Amino acid sequence: MAEISPLEQRIGHQFRDPALLTQALTHSSRLQDEPEAIDNQRLEFLGDSVLGVFLAEALYQAYPDEREGHLARAKSILAKGDFLAQLARELDLPPLLRMSEAERSMDGHLRDAALEDAFEALIGAVYLDSDFPTTRTCLQGLYGDLPTRLEKRLAHDNPKGRLQEWTQAQGQEQPIYTIVNETGPGHAREFTAEVAVAGEVQGSGQGASKKEAEEVAARSAIKQLGI
Repeated sequence: MAEISPLEQRIGHQFRDPALLTQALTHSSRLQDEPEAIDNQRLEFLGDSVLGVFLAEALYQAYPDEREGHLARAKSILAKGDFLAQLARELDLPPLLRMSEAERSMDGHLRDAALEDAFEALIGAVYLDSDFPTTRTCLQGLYGDLPTRLEKRLAHDNPKGRLQEWTQAQGQEQPIYTIVNETGPGHAREFTAEVAVAGEVQGSGQGASKKEAEEVAARSAIKQLGI
């Protein structure tokens, strides 16, 4: 049997058909340089569905008392593109993506969309190379403890709420957000926000809207305060 690659070790699965792994890592732009290559779009389609089944089953078991609405929201959060891109980075997929030289020169291998597609394609490839129980085991290893992942993701999606909860727990007044700068033309404004906790500025951030800038500032404050 061929030696298991570092990526296969991180996934927790050694491919019987290495061509599936190669295909999963092949971006559609690769066909510009290698016309005979097979891109990962079909595997991505399959992997998206397999991932959906895994998350639905895992959340159903992890939250026996929650209703459909909560489970559906949790599933959506854990299957969002930017979160799947994060998992792809944890697997160190960016340098392994097979794409055209032109696409790579524009940092295409670092883009969330390409990483999300590759992650889903990888799941599809594992499923085709084995079976659902094996794929489930791999995904359990990649996601880790699902409630913990979900809690962290919820905090990431709602940094202002998390910061406010912390200040309340400390007996402090709620954070105060201030837009300190606006730049750019009307159709492409950029806002800079600062957030003060207990009278001291603890974070700042920029965004295309006031809300986005405040959320970035809240994340900055969370990091600064070690919450």
